[in-house]
Amino acid sequence: MYDVIVIGCGPGGYAAAIRTAQLGGKAAIVEPAEVGGTCVNRGCIPAKVWHQAASLLRATRKGEDYGIQVLGTKVDLKTLVERKVGVSAEIRMGMEGLLANNGVELIRASAVLGAGREVRIEGKPFQAKAVVVASGSEPSVPDVPGLSEALWTTDQVLDMTEVPASVLVWGADFIEVEMANVLNVFGAKVILATRAGRILPREDHDTSQRVGQALREQGIEIATRSDLKSVEKTGEGFVCTLTGAKERAVSAARILVGSRRPRTAGIGLEAAGVLLSEDGAIRVNDRLETSVQGIYAVGDCTGGWMLSHAATLMGVVAAENAMGQPNKFPFHLIPRASWTFPEVGAVGLSEEEAEKQGKEIEVGLFPYSINGLAMCRNEVDGAVKVIADAKYGEILGVHIVGSQATELVGEAVLAMQLECTAREFARSLRVHPTFSEAVVDGARDADKWALYLPRR
Repeated sequence: MYDVIVIGCGPGGYAAAIRTAQLGGKAAIVEPAEVGGTCVNRGCIPAKVWHQAASLLRATRKGEDYGIQVLGTKVDLKTLVERKVGVSAEIRMGMEGLLANNGVELIRASAVLGAGREVRIEGKPFQAKAVVVASGSEPSVPDVPGLSEALWTTDQVLDMTEVPASVLVWGADFIEVEMANVLNVFGAKVILATRAGRILPREDHDTSQRVGQALREQGIEIATRSDLKSVEKTGEGFVCTLTGAKERAVSAARILVGSRRPRTAGIGLEAAGVLLSEDGAIRVNDRLETSVQGIYAVGDCTGGWMLSHAATLMGVVAAENAMGQPNKFPFHLIPRASWTFPEVGAVGLSEEEAEKQGKEIEVGLFPYSINGLAMCRNEVDGAVKVIADAKYGEILGVHIVGSQATELVGEAVLAMQLECTAREFARSLRVHPTFSEAVVDGARDADKWALYLPRR
């Protein structure tokens, strides 16, 4: 009898198994493929290796601004892919070692839920006091005539050894926008098309506007309120028919579809009585409990933002609840990020969401263009936006566009977690010159005493 059996060894499942063992429980984790899940093998980690390469390539092109002449650059994608593979392998090895170090049994097989808290592994029944489902997500490909031959999913694109001349990126959330930017840096002609009225539609409107403007300035075409009607193969690639205000045909060598959906089929959820939402995600409460007592779910299989760091903490919370230490997952504190140029980092409510909830708010806005380090580095695209409750000063949301935004958003998460007010945050110290000063300056503007902005 196990205390906890975990199905799936991505970030959420791994964290649940390790935390169970730390609390003295007997844990097993079942994974038929490579440990690490999408994040380590096909998502976050491989994508950041590609982003680093794109960052270095951009830096060589900006060298002349600082008196550095770069005579030429050559991109060797074979070496880049080898680097990506090596980093993923190193992380997998570390995860496997830590599972063993903590006494977690790693079972390389497929698992299906049985009756109660039984888990059938390769047909053999195993009993547990609790089960954590961490089955992850999978590509969600639209049913478009002719798409399959041109298709790249996020599971495939980071293995490319040759950059295509042109790419149609379908969708405009974090994954799609990030990959569109990287492909553009490597020389592909990119069209970013989406049904939504703006890119990054789940983020604050200022974030969408700033990132959209930056992408257009870099040569990426953005087609909003468009639908992908059909794809037809030609001698040189594919012709994609986009519908919207008017129908148009665009040429592309490849079509990248970045959307993903919860992977919940084939693991016995319905038979076990676990309720799913309309999009196939597992329904959970803030204790990560499903509709069946003793069965928890974490990570991408629960839908929502589908982010690795959220899955990790969800795994911790689920394990603690399973082991009798009541805890809740703070859904309102999930930070979001996009490694675009410029980067995006956000947490909490957007300005629109706060207004829809009827909140009286103060909005602070501080542009990177007057941050000292941003000026030194010529990285002045972006701004910090702080949304605070007008009466009590509670920080409701922080939205950052600019260099190091993916790191800086952690400051906002901690401030909100500790219930810091905008006024308290505004009086905190930062090293000068750093990008972190911009976050403090945004809080000062929300508190109506910005030092480096005109009086308002």
